Amino acid sequence: MSSRRLSRAVAALLGLVLLAGLGYALRWRSNPSPCPYAQRHAIDLPRPVITRSRLCDVLEPRPGERLLEVGPGTGYYTGTVARAVEPSGTVHAVDVQSEMVEHLRTRTRAAGNLPVEPVRGDARALPYPDDTFDAAYLVLVLGEVPDQERALDELERVLKPDGRLVVGESLPDPHFVGFERLRRRAERRGLTFNGRVGTRAGYFARFDASAAERPPR
Repeated sequence: MSSRRLSRAVAALLGLVLLAGLGYALRWRSNPSPCPYAQRHAIDLPRPVITRSRLCDVLEPRPGERLLEVGPGTGYYTGTVARAVEPSGTVHAVDVQSEMVEHLRTRTRAAGNLPVEPVRGDARALPYPDDTFDAAYLVLVLGEVPDQERALDELERVLKPDGRLVVGESLPDPHFVGFERLRRRAERRGLTFNGRVGTRAGYFARFDASAAERPPR
């Protein structure tokens, strides 16, 4: 085979791979679902824009606070935030997959019994009463929830009147939620935009609850 024909064959193969990947991403986006436990190693890869330290800078976790993490997966961010609320605070980590919950429980024990409460639960029906948490956060998760509006309603419900919410998003996640759309939806729920770090393709955005602005429940 000539070098020209070989180059064409390689280009055609790469094109097919790209098309297959795009098709997979589109199908996944149109059918929201969490990352399967079998692919858990992928969610522990480094995240250069939405880093652990940036999350803490925006979230501002404080000792003694009760925080909520929705969709912790294997706990990429959980341990860092949990250390920030020690010694008397707690991070309640809610995941819809029982395998992820058990994995996180094992991981936090191995790290020295961090103040983490892994809980199996659904973002659309959080197992907590109103006004429970000082702050809540979810990273690369909102777009995976089949009913994002309901999930945002629930997050607003369980936050204290002066609570804060941080949402992290980054491409190439097929479930990426753009900032402007997120901001409009959060503000409809009485959550006030407080700030954002990162870029349009990867960011942490913070919203603060206000008793005066929150819609009636």
